[in-house]
Amino acid sequence: MKKIIITVVGKDSVGIIAKVCNYLADNRINILDISQTIVDGFFNMMMIVDFSDVDKNFVEISDELEKLGNGIGCVIRVQREEIFDNMHRL
Repeated sequence: MKKIIITVVGKDSVGIIAKVCNYLADNRINILDISQTIVDGFFNMMMIVDFSDVDKNFVEISDELEKLGNGIGCVIRVQREEIFDNMHRL
């Protein structure tokens, strides 16, 4: 299984989750875990996804999600699980 971490941050608006999830489904990216919250009008979501069945490479997925984020007024970042884990070690 190839896991990546996707974070989405921005001003809350209708359809953020739907647009991100539609992109993932269209690219056969399976959501393993998802957490989202809204604090004082700001949307924050973190997803752990499996991209084992994806035809595109990591850079393509990352670039496309970044463009999607720009289109919906959010910042979307994509990190490989091992990089994320190493960055958050004490």
